[in-house]
Amino acid sequence: MKILLAVLVVFTMVNLSSAQQSQSPAEAIFINGDIYPGAPHIEIRVGTRAEAAKSSPSPAPTQGRAQAIAVSGGKIIAAGSNEDIQKLKGPKTQVIDLGEHFVMPGFNDAHVHLGSGGFEKLNVNLIGSKSLDDMKQRITARAKTAAPGEWIVGRGWDHTLWAEQITPTRADIDAVTGDHPAIFNRVDGHIAIANSAALKAAGITAQSPDPHGGKIDHDAKGEPTGILRETAMGAVAEKIPPPTMAQRRRAAELALQDAARSGITSAQDNSDWEDFLTYEQMEKEGKLTLRISEWLPFDAPVERLKEMRQHHSHDDNMLHTTMLKGFMDGSLGSRTAAMLAPYDDDPKNSGIPRYEQDKLNALAAERVEENFQLGFHAIGDRAARMALDAFAYAIQKSDKKNLRFRIEHDQVVAPEDFKKYKDLGVIASVQPNHLLTDMNWAESHIGPARAKHSYPWKEFEDNGIPLAFGTDYPVEPITPFRGLYAAVTRKNEAGTKEYYPEQKLTIGHAIYAYTIGAAYAEFAEDKKGQLTPGMLADFVVLDRDITKVPPADILKTRVLRTVVGGKTVYETK
Repeated sequence: MKILLAVLVVFTMVNLSSAQQSQSPAEAIFINGDIYPGAPHIEIRVGTRAEAAKSSPSPAPTQGRAQAIAVSGGKIIAAGSNEDIQKLKGPKTQVIDLGEHFVMPGFNDAHVHLGSGGFEKLNVNLIGSKSLDDMKQRITARAKTAAPGEWIVGRGWDHTLWAEQITPTRADIDAVTGDHPAIFNRVDGHIAIANSAALKAAGITAQSPDPHGGKIDHDAKGEPTGILRETAMGAVAEKIPPPTMAQRRRAAELALQDAARSGITSAQDNSDWEDFLTYEQMEKEGKLTLRISEWLPFDAPVERLKEMRQHHSHDDNMLHTTMLKGFMDGSLGSRTAAMLAPYDDDPKNSGIPRYEQDKLNALAAERVEENFQLGFHAIGDRAARMALDAFAYAIQKSDKKNLRFRIEHDQVVAPEDFKKYKDLGVIASVQPNHLLTDMNWAESHIGPARAKHSYPWKEFEDNGIPLAFGTDYPVEPITPFRGLYAAVTRKNEAGTKEYYPEQKLTIGHAIYAYTIGAAYAEFAEDKKGQLTPGMLADFVVLDRDITKVPPADILKTRVLRTVVGGKTVYETK
C-alpha cells in the first residue's frame, strides 16, 4: 500500500507539472477545501469469470487530502495545495472558494426511478400518510380539482405505518373518488389499490383469474377488494392515459432538482423510454444536471433492446443506456417477495415468483449473448436464487466475459448462496435506507433465522462480493445520508432500535459503495468515484466531515454545493 500511495503522489505531481506547463490554464479552480479524494484507484483486470470475481474493487485506505483542485473539459486536471493549484489560474479561470468545507466525490445512486420520483410530486403524494383517513384526505383534495372522468393516480401509502396495519379496500377509495377511475400504488410499487371505476375499466371482476406473477385479492364474497398484486396491476395501468411529454419534462425537472440538492451527481435509473427521450432533449438544451445511466426492460424483444441501445451513444458521459432490468419477485412489505419457505406470519404464503426458471434462463442467455448486462430485482431468498441460477446458465451458454451481473435489493439471502454470488462475480446493489422502514416488521415476516441473513451488507463484504449503494428513490428519499447512517449503525433514525448490528459497515466502506462501488456496477470506475487527475469533476461540498462525525450526525448533513463536470448544479442559499 505504501508503494501504491507513493505512485499516486508521483502521478498527481506529474499531472500537476504537466498542467502547469500547458498553454491552456484551468477553466475553474476550487480552493480552500478539505478534499477527501476517495479510495485509491484499484486496477480492475477482468478475464475469466473467476478473475472477475476476485478482481472486483474492494475498500482500501484513503489517500491524503488536498486543499484545491483544478478542472478543465469537465475533468480534474490536478489536485493539491492552494498554492500549487493557483499556479494554474489564467485570466479567464473561474475561482470558487470552498470555505474550508468537506469535499468528497459526488454520490452515485445505483438504483433510482427518476420518472416516478418526479410524478410523485405531480400526482397524489401519499408518502408519509399516517392513517387510512390521512390517505383519503389527500385523495379528496385532488378529486376536487379533477376534470370529469379524469383518472386520479398516486403512490406512496404504507399500511405498515398505520395503527390498524390493514390494507385499504376499493370501498374506502370509492368514498373519496366518486366516478373518477383511480389507482394508488403502495410505497414499494408492488401492490396497488384500485377503485371500482378503475376495476371496471380494466374488466376485473369476481371471475377474473390471477395473471401469471400476480394476484387479485378477493373478499369473503368473492368480489375484488381492489388490491392488485404485482402483474395484476398491469390491467389497470394499461387503461391510464399516458402522460404528455410536457408532463414528463416537468417530472424530470423536479426529480433532477431532488438529486442535485442531495449531492447526487450520477444516477442509475429505471424509468420509461419516454423519460429517457426527455432527458435526451434536456441534454441537447444544456439543462441535464445529472449523469444518467438508463436501464432497459429485460422482457422487451432483443431486437427492440438493440434499437434502444443504439439510439444514443454509449460514450456519452452524461446520458446513455446500460443494463437490462428484470423482476424476480415483489417486496417484503407486501409479502410478495419470493421466499424459499413460507412467511412466518403468513404460513400459507411464500410470495410471488415472476418467472418460471426455464424461461428465465433462456431469456438471460439470449440477452447475454447480445452483450447486455443483466440486473435482476430480487428481494426474497428464492428470488435471489432464481437470479443466480439464471446467471449461471447464461455463463454456461456463453463465452462472454466481464459480465458484471447485478442483483438489486438482495434483502434476504440463503447463507449457502453467498458463495454463488462470489463465484459468478455478482454485484449486490443494495439500498441500506430500506432498513430504516423495514426493521419495524421484517423479523416478524421472515423469522429470526432468515433475518440473521437479511440486509446482509457485512456478509457480502466478508465474502468478497462487490457492493453498490442506492436509494430506490422515490420508494425512499434520494438523500444518501439516510443510507450511510443505516449502513454504519443498523439503527432506526431515532436511535432506539437496532437490527442485527453484526451486519453494519464502517463509514469508509459505506462511502466506497456509494461512489466507486456504484461506478463499478455501471462499468465506470475509471471515470467516477474519485477526485484525482483524469476523473470526471463530479463532487459535493458538505457542511461536515462525514468520515469523522458521530454516526447520528450523518443524518443532519447538509449539501452546500453539488458540482457535475466542474459546473455547479446546486448551491445552498
